[in-house]
Parts: sequence; C-alpha cells; structure tokens
Amino acid sequence: MRKLIILVTLFTLVIAAVADARIRVKGRGDRMNFDPDSIPANYRASFDLMSRKCIKCHTMERTVIAVQTGRAPITGQPFDRQAVKAYGIKMLRKPNSNMNKQEIREVVILLNYLLDENAR
Repeated sequence: MRKLIILVTLFTLVIAAVADARIRVKGRGDRMNFDPDSIPANYRASFDLMSRKCIKCHTMERTVIAVQTGRAPITGQPFDRQAVKAYGIKMLRKPNSNMNKQEIREVVILLNYLLDENAR
C-alpha cells in the first residue's frame, strides 16, 4: 500500500511539472487566449501585437488550440515551426492583415517560443 501511495504521489508531481511548463490559458471559446501573465517580459510586446492584429480575422482560440495540440484546428495539418513560418508568409500576403515583415517576424518568433514551451 505504501508503494502505491508513493507511486501515485510521484505520478502526480510529474503531471504537475509538465502542466506548469506550458503557457497558461484563460477563457473558453471565443474568449480563449494565452494568459498574459505567463508570457515572459521579452515576448510581451509581440504578444500584444499578436492579440491586436490576429483577432481581426480569427479568434485567439484557433491559435491557442494550434499551439496546444500541434494541429491547425481548421485543416488538421501539423502546426510546427515550419507551419508557423508558412502562416507568417500567408498573413504577410493577406491585404487585410495590415502587418509588415517586422511584425510578422515578431509573431513567428513568439509562436515558436509558445510551441517550444508547450512541448516541455
């Protein structure tokens, strides 16, 4: 019995450590977004930019789900560093995105960071 309790405790600690490594999320549905308090200061400006510009065409829920699952929610295609770069190029070409190369670069770097953190 004692071994079982120790095993369950260790399992719980491992799960908690994995959960802590991920970027926290707030809200549900259309209000879902990454928790700004869990974004490091050096990425905060990029996060603010992404939160302002990306929601013009879609909710942040799509971005959060893509980062969490590694799959784009609409197409089901992989959402990894290569896909993030491709989405950046696609957004740069969209006339309504109103984003320049530097802004796209900042968002791509942020998304790559979020993917890396989620993979921990």
